[in-house]
Amino acid sequence: MPQMFCMQCEQTAGGRGCLSAGRCGKSAETSRLQDGLTGALIAAARNGEGLEPQLLAESLFATLTNVNFDDAALARLAARVGQPPYDLGRVHGAPEDARGLRTLLLAGLRGVAAYAFHSMALGADIREIARFMENGLAAVGDEDLGLDGLLSLALECGEANLSALRLLDRANTEAFGVPGPVKVSRVIGPGPFVVASGHDFLDLRLLLEQAGGRGVDVYTHGELLPAHAYPGLGKYPALKGNFGTAWQNQQREFAGVPGAFLFTTNCLMPPTAGHADRVFTTGPVGHPGIVHIGDDKDFSPVIGRALELGGYGEARGKGHFTTGFGHQAVLSLADTVVGAVRSGAIRHFFLVGGCDGERASRDYYAEFVRRTPKDTLVLTLGCGKFRFNDLDLGTAGGLPRLLDMGQCNDAFGAIRVALALAEALGCGVNDLPLSLVLSWYEQKAVAILLTLLHLGIRNILLGPTLPAFVTPKVLDRLVAGFGLAPLGEPGADLARLLGQPA
Repeated sequence: MPQMFCMQCEQTAGGRGCLSAGRCGKSAETSRLQDGLTGALIAAARNGEGLEPQLLAESLFATLTNVNFDDAALARLAARVGQPPYDLGRVHGAPEDARGLRTLLLAGLRGVAAYAFHSMALGADIREIARFMENGLAAVGDEDLGLDGLLSLALECGEANLSALRLLDRANTEAFGVPGPVKVSRVIGPGPFVVASGHDFLDLRLLLEQAGGRGVDVYTHGELLPAHAYPGLGKYPALKGNFGTAWQNQQREFAGVPGAFLFTTNCLMPPTAGHADRVFTTGPVGHPGIVHIGDDKDFSPVIGRALELGGYGEARGKGHFTTGFGHQAVLSLADTVVGAVRSGAIRHFFLVGGCDGERASRDYYAEFVRRTPKDTLVLTLGCGKFRFNDLDLGTAGGLPRLLDMGQCNDAFGAIRVALALAEALGCGVNDLPLSLVLSWYEQKAVAILLTLLHLGIRNILLGPTLPAFVTPKVLDRLVAGFGLAPLGEPGADLARLLGQPA
């Protein structure tokens, strides 16, 4: 018998499922505890317990890939839920297609929980979203629910995720202001510093407030890069620039670095001996042996460790990233964009975004972007952009050809831009000169995909591999209903999307 069974991320072993240890680094025991926590949530939902929204969102978030590896923390959450767990093995052991759709729905619910958690931290009311999450969890445990019902619920999950993304977009803007384009330095200056990773802007603001006056600089990492675009965060003198690239490189990029690292949310990789003594977690993130900053958000241990390490003696690194082309910034240029489309200066838009990961096949995205013609624009968001966001693509129609719209959390902004462009050009979204080329790794990306399908957006390219839980029969339905397709070869895919011979 396998020690565990997990197929929820893109890198699952053999493209089928991790059976002895997770490719993400979690142990079989951690997987068992995550399944137990999920099962307790399913049982509570089926029993009509009416879980408190914060506990529901936090608990589901803790079961996402690369979030919480701390067995004790997972056990405490399960105890708070307080239900004998539904056996998730009944999902894993279901007939192939039912297992696939139940897993798809559960992955989507986990993604919704993450976005709801972020917006809840900023004061948003997530009760309506929590009610759907409970209904969805109950459906995961409903062994009599057929394939049509499961697929319908998966699309409803996309609708709930759209609500969560909308709440988060509003909450971020109200808390930190309207983001705008900004160049972010990649130079790490001399002196003590903290690198903040994850997605949580509120934690970053609290860190900046506490670091101010202590002689400690703060750099973003990964999905926190877009924080520099918000005036409510950029105003802090302690916020200096960006360190490193995407999440999967952290073990190599962090080794031996004389700074402290704070993980606010996913994606955490198990720290190595080269940097474990300077890593801290907060919020839903956890790892055994790593200091966790609790709900009091007292980041003194992080700042103190940075002071002990001292930082570099002289500046290191070079260059910059450009970010901050959120939907407000892009829509403020709507007349320019529409005029460029009508004049032929811009003939096509590509949204190339999503999660990054370890597979070499992810080089596809950089090659695809490099090949895009000079009269096209590339919109991007998520950490997948680190494959190509250092490229200088020039301009088209008076606009930068590469527009970084922010985090994966900012997917609502990309949707807003697409809908507004369709309205301005008098056509449907699927009639736009727009192609979506997406990369996925974990469950938030699944939730975004379900949102796009809920909106009826067709002909999405997804990769670098399709989810292991998308069985041939389920794929046939998604192809027939939405034209969803796996990646091919960059040149051939590009030619097909532009209506050209390969």
